[in-house]
Amino acid sequence: MTTPLRRIAVYCGSRPGNSPAYTGAAAQLARTLAEAGIGIVYGGSRNGLMGVLADTALACGGEVIGVIPDLLNKHERAHPNLTQLHHVASMHERKALMAELADGFIALPGGVGTLDELIEIWCWAGMGSHAKPCGCLDVNQYWQPLFDLLAHIRHEGFSHGEQQLLRSDDPQQLLALMTAY
Repeated sequence: MTTPLRRIAVYCGSRPGNSPAYTGAAAQLARTLAEAGIGIVYGGSRNGLMGVLADTALACGGEVIGVIPDLLNKHERAHPNLTQLHHVASMHERKALMAELADGFIALPGGVGTLDELIEIWCWAGMGSHAKPCGCLDVNQYWQPLFDLLAHIRHEGFSHGEQQLLRSDDPQQLLALMTAY
């Protein structure tokens, strides 16, 4: 059985990072999703990887829905040309709305906020709140330290058999893994 993926929530940095590979991967993921007819739900900013993701998907004719908390809108500035932009009062509301709108979740490189969103949505899956695929686009092995930590957690006996966190360095392969999930 395959899961229909109409929209994917993408968590990523509001900064571009230090490697051009990060912006390249954000653009490649956006093109891959747009060409597959899969909409993007993301944090709503026009800055950093978020801006690259949105701009590329829009240029390819893709649907891009932003969800931005009012507090972050003051610092990150919302993207002005999205298909839809939802203003919410808090990060909790942002996470809940993104989860509601998406059929799966992908994390690109990003900071603590990206990590927070990825871990929380993956934790929700493990608790049975949803059965949607969660994955990491592992650009330049950015997520390897997280997977090392997860292996350590399992080794030390603190894992509860959580849902698999998918991973690939190729957007098309990651999308195939998520579709087959």
